[in-house]
Amino acid sequence: MIDPNAKIVYTFGRPSRSLTILEHFMGLSTHVLDTMHGGPAAGMKVSLFTTTDDGQATLVKSFTLNHDGRNPDGLLYDNDSLKKGTYRLVFDVKGYFASKHVQLPEPNFLNLVSLDFGVAHTDQHYHVPLLVSPWSYSTYRGS
Repeated sequence: MIDPNAKIVYTFGRPSRSLTILEHFMGLSTHVLDTMHGGPAAGMKVSLFTTTDDGQATLVKSFTLNHDGRNPDGLLYDNDSLKKGTYRLVFDVKGYFASKHVQLPEPNFLNLVSLDFGVAHTDQHYHVPLLVSPWSYSTYRGS
């Protein structure tokens, strides 16, 4: 069993202070699985926004998913940066499946999949996975 109070040093462009194991893995993350092909959605473009009560969205970052269907930089927000509030993840489903040479009707059923969600507890990890095909998607709050 991993000791949650064990200290590690995270050296990938993050602060050099020692973090506990739990802090290292806590924050906000996403992962996309391509259910049509049965694997990670490597190469899908994703954008993260903060949102306000009146629907305004501010782009935080855009990235392309790595070979494992995850953000190549790791967490979208680490434990210290994640704030209570509302967020939006936008996944370019049409562009991804078109790049895989899937024959899509025009207009296709799914284009951009937008997930709006709230973070109420910054002391917890928020994982927002997407399972997607050209015709359907599902999400949940993962761990």
